[in-house]
Order: sequence, then C-alpha cells, then structure tokens
Amino acid sequence: MDKNIRTKAIVIVATILICIYGIIGLPTSKEQLSQNIANSIKLGLDLRGGSQLVLQVQVQDAFKADADQNIERLKDEMLKAGIAYASVDRNDPATIEEADKIQINVKGIPVDKTAPFRELLQQKFSMWQMGSVGASDYRLTLNTTESLTMRRDTVTRSMRTIENRINGLGLAEATVQQRGNGEANPEILVQMPGVDDPARVKALLQAAAKLEIVEVKDGPFPSEEALRAKSGGILPLGTRPIQQASRPGDQGESWYVANRTPVVTGRDLRNARPSQDQFGKWETSFVLSPDAGKRFGRYTESNVGNKLAVLLDNKARSVATINSKIEDSGVITGAPSQQEASDLALVLTSGSLPAGIVYLEERTVGPSLGADSIRDGLMAGAVGVGAVVLVMLVYYKKAGINAVLALILNAIILVAVLAYFGAVLTLPGMAGIILTIGMAVDSNVLIFERIREELRHGKGVLAAVDAGFGKAWWTIVDTHVTTIVSCAFLFIFGTTAVRGFAITLVIGLLANVFTAVFVSRAIFDWELSGKEQPTTLSI
Repeated sequence: MDKNIRTKAIVIVATILICIYGIIGLPTSKEQLSQNIANSIKLGLDLRGGSQLVLQVQVQDAFKADADQNIERLKDEMLKAGIAYASVDRNDPATIEEADKIQINVKGIPVDKTAPFRELLQQKFSMWQMGSVGASDYRLTLNTTESLTMRRDTVTRSMRTIENRINGLGLAEATVQQRGNGEANPEILVQMPGVDDPARVKALLQAAAKLEIVEVKDGPFPSEEALRAKSGGILPLGTRPIQQASRPGDQGESWYVANRTPVVTGRDLRNARPSQDQFGKWETSFVLSPDAGKRFGRYTESNVGNKLAVLLDNKARSVATINSKIEDSGVITGAPSQQEASDLALVLTSGSLPAGIVYLEERTVGPSLGADSIRDGLMAGAVGVGAVVLVMLVYYKKAGINAVLALILNAIILVAVLAYFGAVLTLPGMAGIILTIGMAVDSNVLIFERIREELRHGKGVLAAVDAGFGKAWWTIVDTHVTTIVSCAFLFIFGTTAVRGFAITLVIGLLANVFTAVFVSRAIFDWELSGKEQPTTLSI
C-alpha cells in the first residue's frame, strides 16, 4: 500500500475511533451502552419534554434599591461636609416603564451651603443630575446613560443568578436566555428539559435570598402596632421594624426594632450548606469571607450581651444573644426538612436577585409529544437517507458506495461533536442534521460529475479523479462558506431553537468537507492503487 494512502487510512480510522468513543465511551454491558448513548445525546425540551417559564424582571426594584443606597451615602457625605438638611427621600416608581423616573428629593439645604452641596454632587454623585425645586430644595434624577446601564445590568445579573440556582439543582441541560429587548421588555426564558413539576424551581427562582445580620435594639413585641406605640409611633433614627418568620407551633407574631444598617450582608458570604444541630434538626450554616469575618468578630466582641437577628428577605429567621466573639460563621435555624435547608443554602450561595421577578407564562411539554417528534424525525431522516443511498448507488454505481461511506462517517462525526461539547439536540437541530445529509451528497455529486466530465474529455482515470477533486474543491468551499455565514446570522439573531438548527448545520458542513474531500479521495486512491494502469472507473 502506498505510504500516502496508509497515512490517510490511519487518520480516518483514528477519527472513527475517537467519534465512537465520544458517543458510547467504554461500556462493559448492554445496559451501560444504552446509558452512555443516552448521556451523550442530550435532548432538548421539545424532544424530551419538560417545563418552560417566562419571567419578567421588575427592574424598578433595582432602581429603588440603588437610590436607597445613594441616599444613605449622600447623608453620610453631607454630614462629613457639614451640610445641614431637613430631609432626604425618594419617589416610588411602581412599574417597569417608570423605573428610570426615580428621583431623590433633598429638602432644607441652607442657602450658604448651596455651592458646597453642588460640588459634593459633582464629585461623588456625578451619575445624578441636579435640578432646583425651590430656594433650598433639590431634585436628583438619574442620567440617561446610567439608567440604560442599570436596566441591562439588572437583567444580566438576574439571568446569571437564575442560571446558578438551576445548575445547583443538577439541571445542567436547562437554558436561560433573554427574550425580547432587555431595556424595554426585560423578560427571561427558562427551559428545563425533564422537569414536569416546576413548583420547586419556581420557589427557588422567586426567592430573593437577601441575607442580613443586624443588631436588635428592642423586642419582642406582639405586633407592629405595639412596637411603634412604645416610641410614640415614631421609631428611633436609623432603625426599622422586623418581623419574626412564622414557624409551626407559633402562637402569634413577634416583632423587633433593629438597626437599619446591617453588620454583614449576603455579599459577604463565602459558602453555605445544610447541616443538623445537636438535636437532629436541620439548619443552614454559612461561612463569611475573611474581611467580613474580621469585621463581624470586632463587632460581636464589643457587643457581648446584645442581640443579633439573622434576616432573610427582611424577615428574622433567628434572634439570639451574643455570648462571645463570633468571627466567620453562623447558622440559620428553622428549616423543616433537609430539602428546605439545602434549597436555602443554594439560593444563598448563588447570590440574591437584584430585582423581583413575575411569572408571565408557564408551559409544560409532555414526554409523549417529544417521543412523537423523535419518532417522526427519525422516520423522516431514515426515508431521506434511504432515498439518497438508493439514488447514489443506482446512478453512480460503485462510486455511489464511496459516497454512502462518506455520508455515514459524516453522521458519526456530527453526533460525536454534539456529544463531546454536551450540546442539546432539539427538533430544529434534527432538521439541521437531515439538511446536512443533503449538503453532504451535494458535495459528492459535484465531485463525481467533475470526474465524469474529465473522463468524457479523454483524460485517463487517475488524471480525471485528480482533476475532479481539484476543480470541485473551490466550488465546495464557496457553497459551504455562504451557508456558514447564513448560519452565523441565524445564531446571532435567532432564538434558542434557531440557534440549535444553525449549530448542527455548521458542524455537519465542516464534517462534510472532511468526508467528501479527504475520505472520499482516500477511498478512490485505495481502489485504484491495486491497478497499474486503470482504464475504467465505475461512476
């Protein structure tokens, strides 16, 4: 055998072995073989069945939270600069459309402090535009660029947090993507193949998981009215009312007066996990970052005997007295089961949502519909492949066998690439695979017709084969490049289903270049190598 043919054979065999390994691995039994194939070829929502959720991000929550933080900063900076004020508050935009109309109202600035106040805003609050309402009152509005950035960032952070929580449940095949315009229509599409009861997932996604550890000033009180009555209806400056989260067996409500500024927050969290106390009850333990641990340690050391409350979503999950210095760890008690403790740890470690979410749509696709799609898709593919094979064998005789072998290898490479990259196969993806079959045969037809044309012009068999592959090469490249460019636009601007179609088609086209040109040529060379001066070619 010619050395060149031997090298090509080694490359082809190695490619086949790598592809087969990617699809079936190294099974030791029939059961493991079936399991490996099932794990390699992941099916999407439309084939496997599952749940689909459409969420709307309430971006106005992020605007209000950012304004609250800026109000506290502004108060601190004015106190440092010696600028007196009567009040600092904000408006309350209630809808997504009104979010960028957020305003901070500053009242009672002395006339002689106007210049320092303006300078303070320019230096440290440049994202806010100042407007005068009266002689001593001002209105701050968020500038347009900052508003657009906050809208985009809120949706992006929400998608990242939702994706982390879903992946934490082991739903690695789930997809989270933005739907529509992220600025005017902040919607998120979540698809979860294999999940037929999304109730638990919805509860996890909707949990804000805002963790705070705050100092308790007073309490407990049986109601919020009783809490406020003790101070004449007005809470002390810098405090807020908090309610104890209800638990089974509670006789009534419990309210506390707590510091408005937390000692540590969920941003200071490094890890969280479910655990059990000495009585076997489930709880969620958490560990703080080194910097937060030092800060927490200094605080607890100087406040022994005072009370601390662990707040989750503005409700006290536990209230305890500081008996000694606490540094980098703590627990959240009251979980009724291991799953509740695990879910709480998951949402804490995945981060809190920057804004609330509202469910716009919930749809469940049954596995029977997916089974019908798979059956119909396989039937369509089988009929198409059968027809193509029959035509190639009848029309091109022995050369048709060459095309069929290249076609089979093309399909093996395509499935192997999907398996290696963990891609999810959807119904449009199956359409892309079937279309790839047609593209693969088209390349072989171009080559074979070129060879026939060269033979009709009187060239020898070896020269005709060489010229046929050489002249068809650039035509194949042109057709494939134009299709790949089209697929690139489909991937950039299309939905998940359209992207699946584009990806499978591109992979099939790249595999086709290898099989139609390299493999098919190697088979021709092997067939003709045994003849010293071939005079005929079955084509």
